[in-house]
Amino acid sequence: MFKMNRKIGYALISLKHMRRKAPGQLTSAKEICDMYHTPFDPTSRCLQLMAQAGILRAEQGAHGGYQILKDLSKVSLKDLSEIIAGPIRLANCLQGKSQQCELTKSCNVISPILILNEKINKLFKTTRIIDLVEGRHQAEKAIKDGKTTG
Repeated sequence: MFKMNRKIGYALISLKHMRRKAPGQLTSAKEICDMYHTPFDPTSRCLQLMAQAGILRAEQGAHGGYQILKDLSKVSLKDLSEIIAGPIRLANCLQGKSQQCELTKSCNVISPILILNEKINKLFKTTRIIDLVEGRHQAEKAIKDGKTTG
């Protein structure tokens, strides 16, 4: 099963929260963690990484925090993923670490995995963060209510 890295989820939670605030208003990592019950260290690290990449502005101090600096319509999911988790690679053989897989020399799905990896990279590159943090899906309520969706 393919799953999104949790840290990318924390980054999206943070960005969506900050989009709802008044311009110039700062958001702390603690505020996000308290509101959405995310773990402090990884959430804080995501905010730091986004600030280093120029997506957020960080203000130090007792009343410091973060605010969105970059237009999120110009940031792709691929950009965010690479900032938070590194390049998108579905298998170890795509990371130059084929020695970690004993099947590489006889593997018959390297090409299909490469094709799938390219398609996922293309999807992530064309998906804008603004669309994710501003969008709503009809199944959200059912998921929050504990009902499964197809």
